[in-house]
This record gives sequence, C-alpha cells and structure tokens, in this order.
Amino acid sequence: MQTDHNQLLASVAQDYYLSKMSIRDITQKYNLSRYLIVKYLDEAFEKGIVSINVHSDFDRNASLERVLKHHFNIKNLAIIKDPSNPLERDKIVSSFAASQIQSLISNCHVVGLTWGETIYTILDHFNKKSASDLTFTQFMGENMKYHSSAASMRMVQKAAAKYDVPYQTIPGPLYVVNDQAREALYHEPAFTQAFADANKMDMIICGLGTLQSIDSIPAWQEHTAEIFPGVDTDKIAGMAFGRPYDIDGNFLVSKENDKTLSIPLETIKQVPRRIAIVQRKSKYQAALGALHGELFTDMILTESVALRITEEKDI
Repeated sequence: MQTDHNQLLASVAQDYYLSKMSIRDITQKYNLSRYLIVKYLDEAFEKGIVSINVHSDFDRNASLERVLKHHFNIKNLAIIKDPSNPLERDKIVSSFAASQIQSLISNCHVVGLTWGETIYTILDHFNKKSASDLTFTQFMGENMKYHSSAASMRMVQKAAAKYDVPYQTIPGPLYVVNDQAREALYHEPAFTQAFADANKMDMIICGLGTLQSIDSIPAWQEHTAEIFPGVDTDKIAGMAFGRPYDIDGNFLVSKENDKTLSIPLETIKQVPRRIAIVQRKSKYQAALGALHGELFTDMILTESVALRITEEKDI
C-alpha cells in the first residue's frame, strides 16, 4: 500500500513539474480534489521523492506559496524566507522585488508608482537600464510627507532616472474633501497628462498601508471622518490605492463618497499587472484582506507575514 502511494506521489509530481500539467488537469486525470493534489505535491517534497535545486540568491518558501495559492485566487505569489539575521530581511526582499519588477517592466509602456519606504528601497535596488517607450507616472495625489525621502513625487523621479525616461506627477494632495475642487483639479493643465497616462498603465507597484499610515499625517488624522465619510474605521484592515478596505477585501468608501484625487478605482482594478510588496508582520491583516479581495495579480510577502496569515486562517 505504501509503495503504491509513493508511486502515486511520484506520478503526480512528474505530471506537475516535468510535464507542466496544470493542477486542474491533474485533478481530472487522477480524479482527486485540488486540495489532495497540493497535499501530495508537498508530501513528495517531504519524503524526498522530489528535490529541486534552484540557483538563486533568494530563498523562497515554495511549500507555503502552494498552500496560500490553494486558498486564494492570486496569479503570482512569492514568499521570501526570513533570513537568520533579521536586519538582512528588507534588503533581501527589496532586491528580489526589484529583480522581478524590472523583468516585467521590459514589457510595459506606462508604470504607476505609489510611495513609501518599501517602494523607495526597491527602487534603490533597480539596475540602470535603457528603454525607448516607457513612462513612470503617479496615478493619485501625494502623501504630503514632503520632508520624507519616500514622498510620492520622488518615487517616479527615482524610477525614471534608472531608465532615463519621462515621468508624470500629480502635484496635489491624495485627498480633496471639497467635491467641486477635486473635480476641477482633473482638468487643470498640470494634472491632465498624468491622469491621461495613468489611464493607460500596464503595471502598478505599491506597498500596503494601514489606518496608522493615515494617522501619521496630522491633516488626515484630524479629518478622517470627512475623508472617509460613513466608514467605520474599526473595520479597516488595510489601505490600497489610497482607499480603505476590510478583512474580506471590500473597499469601504463608495464611489459617490470617494475623496481620493485619483483615477477611478474601477480603472485601477483593470490594470493587467498590480504588484504589492508586504514586509512587516504588522501588516498581515492588510495582506490577508488584499488576498481575499483579489486586489493584486502579484504579491511578494515575507515568510513571517505569510505564516501569520496561515495562523489567522487556520490553514
């Protein structure tokens, strides 16, 4: 019986890794559930039936990636193992993310960026490259951290300098409470080209925020109720594209009450490649909500974030 089971593990692994069959096709071939196929692939690793040597500077947790991809509908997920020296973590994740993102940029024409220390550090790890038809753009207003190295305008400048290409900025605040003023800004000459380019984005690169990121800016903290009218802040699991969402990935601000100076959320969701990078375990709820809501096509997580998600979901 054990020999037969091990042969089954080997056959499933061979179909998946060597024949490149999809999980769906394998489930049909063996008349087994998706859960069992993923379980058998993990078991094949554990028993030494399968061994894979990957020559890379980045150590990924492939087993944990398969577990989360089995439970969430996300196209591309990378989980970077936590190094023995915690001080090396951010450097390793940023270097990996930079490598992955730059390989994707080669097929893009318009790339959108948000702000934050995570994005700033990733751009530090970009290699100098050339491009003939590429623009980096903001797709929403600035975070108002004008004394920070990770302010939003500097992101597009920093990225564009790596490729020696143009960039577009939106020189206005992320939130404009006055509806008439916000609507007028969309037609200002200083804004129109950025919004036009943003509507043609091939890819978005961003980190995830939390309610604490809103509270860190006095003007927003003092006017949270006006910026997010009718929103119960206790339900905010994370922030993406300037908007708050709950643990199920539902955005909490209606289209009618959206005070974000940005291209429409519906347009953002249609961008073919939407990449989020999450390094801090304190943002595991933001990551979990993003996974539930299918807000991103690609996510790069640290192992500690991924493990916290499995604990929360009991998987």
